[in-house]
Amino acid sequence: MKNFEHSVATSKTFDEAVKAVEENTAAKGFRVLHTHDVAATLAEKGFQREPLKIVEVCNAKYAHEVLQEDITAAMMLPCPILIYQQSGKTHISTMLPSVMGKFFPGKGIEAVAARVEKAVVAIVDDSAK
Repeated sequence: MKNFEHSVATSKTFDEAVKAVEENTAAKGFRVLHTHDVAATLAEKGFQREPLKIVEVCNAKYAHEVLQEDITAAMMLPCPILIYQQSGKTHISTMLPSVMGKFFPGKGIEAVAARVEKAVVAIVDDSAK
């Protein structure tokens, strides 16, 4: 599948990027539901890697609209924003919400997904600045 994600590199440190994502999430009317420290979880099992966190973000109004159309769309909620380091460089990525329409065709979620995508891409882009 083409064009399923949006990624940017940033000159920010990993921790600065995580903080920026959390702050920009609130500024765009979304809420951070949970931040998963994937690197720490893997380290507990003896697997070392560069920093990696997944920040789950949600806007209740948009989530409600999508769930009204198809409850199984909840499998793709909340929206994950990935902050990671690769070769010492910090990156911020997200899956594009418009992809949901491809998994749930004809369910009427395309317009909501487009609005969510605009906000989530702005969160990623603004966080990288």
